[in-house]
Amino acid sequence: MSAWIKMISDEEADDALRETLDLARTPHGTVDNVMRVHSLRPSTMRGHVVLYRAALHDEANTLPTWLQETISSYVSILNDCSYSLSNHWKNAHHLIGNDERAEAIGDALHARTPEAVFEGRELALLRYAEKLTVTPSAMEKADIEALRKAGLDDGEILEANQIVCYFNYVNRCLNGLGVTTDGDIVGYYKNK
Repeated sequence: MSAWIKMISDEEADDALRETLDLARTPHGTVDNVMRVHSLRPSTMRGHVVLYRAALHDEANTLPTWLQETISSYVSILNDCSYSLSNHWKNAHHLIGNDERAEAIGDALHARTPEAVFEGRELALLRYAEKLTVTPSAMEKADIEALRKAGLDDGEILEANQIVCYFNYVNRCLNGLGVTTDGDIVGYYKNK
């Protein structure tokens, strides 16, 4: 466990915190530091867990999971958040399922040139993610119209918006509290 503020371990947790820690457990059975950093205020941990799962792991989402994770990674690159990038790029790479393609995507995202590997809907979403992250006050109706023109429906636009907004929130939480992956199992998916 590593952050600039105190984090309460499972062993030190009272019953109320233990219940919230159980809600936050990963498929690995652990609580990542991104959630544990809330341990002094379990209500914000509970809210964070619910928001995270609704934005990124909801069964109603229709954007491909690999693309959700790629958008997450791009926002984390733009915000220079190594914690989220470590976790979500590992997930994206796993879900892309092609090392060569994943490496090309990773290189393009780091260079802030998604057009080198994407076009159409995917490129439109990454451009939207960049603008909303870097210059949020410059957003305008035309940005949504560009997504529709690329073939996205309003539900997909909302999904992407919530992923971008969630990662802007969590990147600032992590960077602002000095949270690291020390002690975490990086990535959501269990290794087989």
